[in-house]
Amino acid sequence: MTQPHKESQIHGQNQYISRFQDYLGEFVYGGIDGSVTTFAVVAGSAGAKLESSIAIILGFANLIADGFAMSVGSYLSTKSEREKYRKHQSIEYWEVDNIPDAEREEIREIYAAKGFEGELLEKVVDVITQDKDRWVDTMMKEELEMAEETKSPFKMGAVTFLSFLLLGFIPLLIYVIDYFSPLQSNLFLVSSILTGCCFVGIGWLKSSVTGSKQLKSILETLVLGGAAAILSYFVGDFLEKLIA
Repeated sequence: MTQPHKESQIHGQNQYISRFQDYLGEFVYGGIDGSVTTFAVVAGSAGAKLESSIAIILGFANLIADGFAMSVGSYLSTKSEREKYRKHQSIEYWEVDNIPDAEREEIREIYAAKGFEGELLEKVVDVITQDKDRWVDTMMKEELEMAEETKSPFKMGAVTFLSFLLLGFIPLLIYVIDYFSPLQSNLFLVSSILTGCCFVGIGWLKSSVTGSKQLKSILETLVLGGAAAILSYFVGDFLEKLIA
């Protein structure tokens, strides 16, 4: 393999990893919601002593409905951020075209506040205002403190939905297996163990996204997911006794 080809291959792999990392946060938070809410449904069903078939129905209803709702929310949120940025960007372009002296003065004030002064300050202002795109980009970042959202709204929604379905299915896995091939085991206990392993994995991934310590992130995910399940279990148990 030639050196240029190697470098091209490595560059392609780095781009792929970079794109994956761009959407990793959305995958993690979609997975957290999916696994926690579905496990809460399973726990509530176990507490109410419902048949496993009902747990499957409720669990899949949660997966599809909540997963779709969350993905739509992610799509709309990302789309809204892009539209908001473009709206303010168009305003800045208008101001640069129609009131350039005022906008130039704003650039001067921004960089004077950063410690630039005298001839150096004037050179910085001249360089920035020579290019309209650079001028507007500087105003967006420095004055409005806005960064352009480069992620695709559709991909954000799709990643959210996919992670919600994949990781949210884990608490239901043993119930689906039991439905097709009855098992002689405590389904809720097995589901709890599988979901606990899922929480550990999600917590580890979350630490990569947030930059927090791995152990802290894992424990946090386990505690929050476990708390939701315990609450749902006892609510199901209470209602079953109340209604029965």
